[in-house]
Amino acid sequence: MDTTFNHLSRAQIVKLRPADVYDDTCPSRGVIQMLADKWTMLVVESLSAGPMRFGELRRQINGVTQKMLTQTLRSLERDGLVLRTVYPTAPPSVEYALTPLGHSITAITRQMCDWAEDNMKPVLLSRRDYDARIEREVQPVSGKTTVRGGQRQRA
Repeated sequence: MDTTFNHLSRAQIVKLRPADVYDDTCPSRGVIQMLADKWTMLVVESLSAGPMRFGELRRQINGVTQKMLTQTLRSLERDGLVLRTVYPTAPPSVEYALTPLGHSITAITRQMCDWAEDNMKPVLLSRRDYDARIEREVQPVSGKTTVRGGQRQRA
């Protein structure tokens, strides 16, 4: 199945049926995939404060590699969320800014970042508790079998 939809003309895209994210053939799935990427979220949130140069973005987003930031910016430019402007200086200066479409998602990216920061500790505690519970449920019995959920399984 072609999930890029590059083969569609402008007229065909305009005539697409209404989006349904639960339909595995719907192009909206690709939009969700793009938005769910952590680097996309962080780039959009960084650019929500205003235009930035590549180096500024890279310093702002700790841990992103040059390659990944380049790929993310190109993808966001292709999807219409980011505008890349090259200024004719020596050497050329490049600036990235959100488009109106990019700005339209910033309220959601801000909420996602705030939620992640506000709920980091409860999530980490839940993960720790879950892992400990699973570890207790899987206990060796005579070295050759394990017990999980009350049922014996071969180790």
